[in-house]
Amino acid sequence: MNDGSCIRLRPEYPGHVWAYDFVEGRTHDGHKLRILTLIDEASRECLALVVARWLNHEDVLAALAELFIERGPPAHIRSDNGSEFIATAVQTWLG
Repeated sequence: MNDGSCIRLRPEYPGHVWAYDFVEGRTHDGHKLRILTLIDEASRECLALVVARWLNHEDVLAALAELFIERGPPAHIRSDNGSEFIATAVQTWLG
């Protein structure tokens, strides 16, 4: 929109809009864990949970590629603007 805001796309059917983001947690001894979560917004199905000490854009690409092969690509993908998601490699691959 002209003021820089946007209208949030509402999912209409399974496979229409997928969303992904990172969640962080800690083990009982204080070590950090990162979890890449991928969901289908229409069905609320969890498509993938990737857990590791460190995750980067290559891990996102690997998870998406596996899902694209298994299910086909969604019509739209939603993510936050965190540094993991603005990597040129991810944007280029998704394009």
